[in-house]
Amino acid sequence: MSTFDPALIRPAALVPAGGEVLPVLPALAGLLPGGGLRAGTVASVVGDAGLLVALAAGAAGGAGVWTAAVGLPDLGLAAAAGSGVELERLLLVDRPGVQWPEVVSALAGAVGLVLLGTDGPVQPQLAARVAAVLRRSGCVLLVAGPWPGAVARLRVAESRWFGVGDGHGQLTGRQALVVAEGRGAGGRARTAWLWLPDGNGEVRAVEPGEQAGNGDDTGVLGGLAVV
Repeated sequence: MSTFDPALIRPAALVPAGGEVLPVLPALAGLLPGGGLRAGTVASVVGDAGLLVALAAGAAGGAGVWTAAVGLPDLGLAAAAGSGVELERLLLVDRPGVQWPEVVSALAGAVGLVLLGTDGPVQPQLAARVAAVLRRSGCVLLVAGPWPGAVARLRVAESRWFGVGDGHGQLTGRQALVVAEGRGAGGRARTAWLWLPDGNGEVRAVEPGEQAGNGDDTGVLGGLAVV
């Protein structure tokens, strides 16, 4: 098995311009305290790969923040690009194995945003060590799954796909009820119906008159392969 070499990372070429909050797409801003991802913190997205990518797209797209995806071998790059992620600023470490904490810690000093998939539950002591690295570097960590001490936890409570009828047709969009919870000022649960994405591939709020109940309800599609 190959090992990860942090010497391959050149921070001067990868660190984005500074800032206290990384931007998110406008449709997601109202779900997060401060309207974005606070530097040096962890947010978790449970059970929905599309939401994970959408949450990263604001920073990894128009803001030009260098991003890394760790332990997400099934990440759909075409769909990520369609969401706005700039692939030329995306580093991939598909299978870090048990070395993922070292990989994340090394990358945190070089990029502004890390997406992480783990093989199972993360122990609080390990989470605390990684969080300390993030606070020092200002990097934001988005975890596909639960994370002890995450400042924000997002999930899709309901999901309806549009475009398929009577077992045929082409999926054209999905409406999702997104629930966000957190700690401190972000402790109050916030909800929003979003297109995730709409027929044009965009993430946006469901407008009045776009009734969520008119779609083909297939439930939440899990797994990164559908992103």
